[in-house]
Amino acid sequence: MIRCKEVEFQRKIEREAYEISKSYMAPCQKLSDFFADTETKSFGSVNPTYKPGVVPSDIRKILPGRICDNLKSGILNIDKKLKGFATGDALLTAPETRSSSPVRILRDETLQAIGIEGLYPSGEGAGYAGGIMSAAADGIRCAVKIIEKLNG
Repeated sequence: MIRCKEVEFQRKIEREAYEISKSYMAPCQKLSDFFADTETKSFGSVNPTYKPGVVPSDIRKILPGRICDNLKSGILNIDKKLKGFATGDALLTAPETRSSSPVRILRDETLQAIGIEGLYPSGEGAGYAGGIMSAAADGIRCAVKIIEKLNG
């Protein structure tokens, strides 16, 4: 099993989120409560859409202070450019900890996994993307290689 600081940090955040909800429902906080450093008890005009559901919470109990401070700063900066972005009823649903794979499945110039012909590791899970658009682009690259191989 792979152990590194980043993976352990990720697991710690996931454990704390699970402890708050006692389920796989996500902790969720109104932006006004987040800025006031208070726990959310109920939601306002914005309804949560995350499935399987959310639990009103205080995401400061999950995320380290430096991350919360940076979130606050970033949200305020975006609101300067997009007035109304930081509406008090906006929701923060946390955590999203699986943004990039901590490992990479090595592949050769044909984009096949080294030593496993016919396996085309691609996207975030294989370590070749850092978001939905780059994952889609990598998937297209692999699909092109598959078509080229099939067309001989």
